Amino acid sequence: MELRELRYFLAVAQEQNITKAAEYLYITQPSLSKQMQNLEKEIGRPLFIRGNRKILLTEAGMLLKKRAEELLALYEKTEAELSAPLEEVQGEVFIGCGESHAVQTVAHAAKTVQRNYPGIRFNFFSGDASDVVEKLDRGLIDFGVLLDYAGLSDYHSLRLPHTDTWGILMRRDSPLAAKPFITLDDIRHENLLCSKQSLSKGRLVYEWFGADVGRLNLRATYNLVYNASLLVREGMGYALCLDKLINTSGDCDLCFRPLYPKVETHLDVAWKKYAVFSKPAEIFLNTLRESVHPREGE
Repeated sequence: MELRELRYFLAVAQEQNITKAAEYLYITQPSLSKQMQNLEKEIGRPLFIRGNRKILLTEAGMLLKKRAEELLALYEKTEAELSAPLEEVQGEVFIGCGESHAVQTVAHAAKTVQRNYPGIRFNFFSGDASDVVEKLDRGLIDFGVLLDYAGLSDYHSLRLPHTDTWGILMRRDSPLAAKPFITLDDIRHENLLCSKQSLSKGRLVYEWFGADVGRLNLRATYNLVYNASLLVREGMGYALCLDKLINTSGDCDLCFRPLYPKVETHLDVAWKKYAVFSKPAEIFLNTLRESVHPREGE
């Protein structure tokens, strides 16, 4: 299986039509059809469901699409690192992170790097911890910014200096908005919106709910807190989230109240043990370390 075949396969998957894919690739339709048949023969399983108007992917085809995208991304990342001119530091740094105000420390370090090395470009991927860790393990990103992650010992890591506070995002006209903080008794029977990972075993906020975690009135889960804020505005419930991710100042119709007892969590920048960094990634890590632990007198 060659990279060229994977690129051809992805074009067919995207266009859902052999003729359109062939036009996109600037090759003939019979040639592309033949190569896709050979690919299916090599794998030993059908990759396409061929209809009159559309070509859809089988289960094996969907798996190959996911892996092909990862392989090509890794190839292009490696090619860019190796082709950078020796006399000038150029290249890309790939960072995966979740939603947290503490990512500002990472952003500050990235800005410092680009000021000193204009040839370095950053690529940020947003996702929850499982998404970030998967890409980190596959070598698709250089660093993962992880929130309260139980498997941190499997990686080298650098703890960021800021903490995030868990609390409840709500409408300003809701009954709980009059309270300075939210207790378990306040929220136990209310409609809740939570990220899937926030209530995973081992998480600090999971421990805060204790035995009640299985009896919560969970109305919806979310991946991005912005989407959760829209659900809150519509009156679907109260969103369990971190502070400072949604602007609740001024005339905003939403407000945030911290949990009590207080639940704070740390962020860590993680990278694979024995990782071989590109020069841009190495520069970024050194800059981040200096930002987190500045030398005396600086």
